[in-house]
Amino acid sequence: MSDQPSAEPNIVAKKCKRLFLNPGVYFYCRCGLSADGVFCDGAHKATSFVPKKFVIEDAQEVALCLCKHTPNAPYCDGTHKLI
Repeated sequence: MSDQPSAEPNIVAKKCKRLFLNPGVYFYCRCGLSADGVFCDGAHKATSFVPKKFVIEDAQEVALCLCKHTPNAPYCDGTHKLI
């Protein structure tokens, strides 16, 4: 096993996670190693990844990317269908 950080994120799932979020500041997990696969819990510290800060202005349902390959992070755009 290599000690070098992975250049590719861990694919949590090839689908989105639909959540209802209240207004606030959130940190999306980009490495795919967090316990829930959605929100940063610091698991990226041994990698080159950093979380993506995003703000929800109004309470709403969102579809968050679990494959970690969307160019529109944290939002799912269907990229998981191509990997």
